[in-house]
Amino acid sequence: MELAVRDVNSSGGIAGRPLELLVRDTAADPSRASAAVDELAALGVAALAGEYHSVVARAVAARADALEVPFLCSSAVLDDLTSAPTDWVARLAPPQSRGWRLYADYLLGEGHTRIAVTTQPSVYWLTGTRILQEHFAAHGGTVIILDASDPLVLCDALASSHVTALLLLVGHPEPAVPIVKAIRGDQRLANLVLGAPAGQPEFADWAALLGESGSAIAFLRYLPEHLTPLGSRVLDRLPEASSFVAYEGYDTIAVLAEVLRTHGPDRTRIAAAWPTVAVDGTRGKIHFTRVPGINVWQWPTPPIQIADRDPASLNHFRTLHTS
Repeated sequence: MELAVRDVNSSGGIAGRPLELLVRDTAADPSRASAAVDELAALGVAALAGEYHSVVARAVAARADALEVPFLCSSAVLDDLTSAPTDWVARLAPPQSRGWRLYADYLLGEGHTRIAVTTQPSVYWLTGTRILQEHFAAHGGTVIILDASDPLVLCDALASSHVTALLLLVGHPEPAVPIVKAIRGDQRLANLVLGAPAGQPEFADWAALLGESGSAIAFLRYLPEHLTPLGSRVLDRLPEASSFVAYEGYDTIAVLAEVLRTHGPDRTRIAAAWPTVAVDGTRGKIHFTRVPGINVWQWPTPPIQIADRDPASLNHFRTLHTS
């Protein structure tokens, strides 16, 4: 986002004025996020941008809607970002139902019809589990749920479950890292396929904490097969370990800058502009529309990949499937 702001300002800013980015850390805490929205709204920001954590993004979206502050959500995927339709919120990331169904199709296509998930209490993990269960059931498959609290107990349960794959619907690094270490070290589970649809293996410290054990664990990421010309230029200026979230952040600023240039800083005019957006982003042409079942303005075609870390080169990602 900071890189995108610098690019906007180096090209003249917004109507000759510099674009300013005010940053607040929500710390994955919904109440802290709501307080940040209140503070930023009182400071007179034209719009809100960002948030990676889906549960926190829902709190930001609810407060932004209540205060009538435009919010462009960069990364969070929960389908129900708001409880009712709103014109104040738009989103770049795909809804969870789209990405996780694609992930389920990938597993089914690989022959995995009986899988397990290990999960923690959270609306995000609960929603993901339900999406997987419903999609597998519709295709004659089965998803069983196993507790994530004790990696050794989990290994015993997996050894007797007759599943061919386990999905890690848990936080990182705890308990994801201890679970992966326990499974990779258990000879009974040598043929078990691991997956992490939420994207934990893309984190920069995943390989450092797990080494080779962290490879060959498929995850979702929101990149195209080829970046746009803008995306290629941004790639050359990002740190090597940057994930797809960096491109979501850059695209967020690119969209808001174009809206501000065209419609000015008035919040009502910004919110009214979502359906008119047409911006060349780092990953494709960005526009927003109403998607059935989604209460916010949604980019309907963000790219989705299923990837993993290459066992032969842990810093290299293999693309396994593309939407």
